[in-house]
Amino acid sequence: MFPMVTGFMNYGQQTIRAARYIGQSFIITLSHTNRLPVTIQYPYEKSIMSERFRGRIHFEFDKCIACERYSKETIAYYSIDFGVCIFCGNCVEYCPTNCLSMTEEYELSTYDRHELNYNQIALGRLPISIIGDYTIQTVRNSTPIQIDKENSFDSRTITNY
Repeated sequence: MFPMVTGFMNYGQQTIRAARYIGQSFIITLSHTNRLPVTIQYPYEKSIMSERFRGRIHFEFDKCIACERYSKETIAYYSIDFGVCIFCGNCVEYCPTNCLSMTEEYELSTYDRHELNYNQIALGRLPISIIGDYTIQTVRNSTPIQIDKENSFDSRTITNY
C-alpha cells in the first residue's frame, strides 16, 4: 500500500510543478503584451541609418582629378560594380579630392546582377533622403546612449537606458 501512496504523492508533486511552469510561462507571455513591437512595416516605414553607415557610393565628376589610377579619358567611362563591392569605404577614404562619398542608400536589389554596374551618371545621382519623403514614416532603431556621471568612477562609462 505504501508504494501506491508514494506514487500518488509523486504524481501530485509533478502536477503541481507542471502547473507552476505553465503559470510562469503564462506570466511571461502576459508581460510581453505590454511591449512595443520591434518590427517595422518596411515599405512604409524605414529606419534612419547612423552617420557612419556605408551605403551606395556617390561620385562627383567635377571634383575628380584623375589621380594615379585613372587618366581623364578613362574617367569618362568610370563605373563601380556593386555586385562585387563590399562597401568597405577604402576608395572614399583614399580619394584626395573627396569626390567619392558614401550615401545612406541601401536599397540596391535588382533582378539582374548586371544592373548593379553603375556608370558615372548613375553614381552622380544623389539618393532621395528618407527624412524629406512625406510618404515614408522614419523610425529610429537605436536607443540613445546616456552617460551616467553620478554613479561612475570615470566619466567615460557609457550605459544604455
